[in-house]
Amino acid sequence: MRRSDRSSFSRRLFGALPFRGVSFEALTRFFRDRRGVGGVEFAIVAPLLIMTYIGAFELSLGFTVLRKVARASSAVADIVSQEQDVNKAFLDDMKNIVESILAPYESSNYTLKITGIQVTGTTTGKVVWSRDQAGGTPYAANSTAAVPAEMDAVNAFVVRTELVLPHKLLLFAPNLDSTVSTIDLSKTAYYRQRFGTTIACTDC
Repeated sequence: MRRSDRSSFSRRLFGALPFRGVSFEALTRFFRDRRGVGGVEFAIVAPLLIMTYIGAFELSLGFTVLRKVARASSAVADIVSQEQDVNKAFLDDMKNIVESILAPYESSNYTLKITGIQVTGTTTGKVVWSRDQAGGTPYAANSTAAVPAEMDAVNAFVVRTELVLPHKLLLFAPNLDSTVSTIDLSKTAYYRQRFGTTIACTDC
């Protein structure tokens, strides 16, 4: 079909369409007009870029807080394992160490459990004492506790710390359910006693 024939055919086709008061030339100019393409492309790409930025920010922040949780849990276990005997006041002071390491991030709702375990088998031990951040006893004395296989020396004494910190995703809408906008960052640390064969708690 020659160009003149195609042009004539297009005029007849558009002339048959219900575009009242719109000429063929106006429609042709409309379809050829490239103005606003950049705005459309931006509207498509911008949400993807924003979500990528938000995801990278949240991931980076989460790893930073997780490292602080791991450091705090290990620090508490390390300090307690250097003692030959402890008491409730000493164990209760461990929450100050946790809060100082977690700063400047929110640390008011964390859970800390410190447990003294006498190893009795390859992967088992007996709870001698335990203490949490609220001054309670999370594990009953003489209850069975699991220990890592590498701490299989019978009669060894192990200090276990369990730290759990609810981490709120900052860039989520505040009206979302807490189960969606909050994740628990946790770390469990095991340290063997440094001196002697046990760490006694005098008033636990």
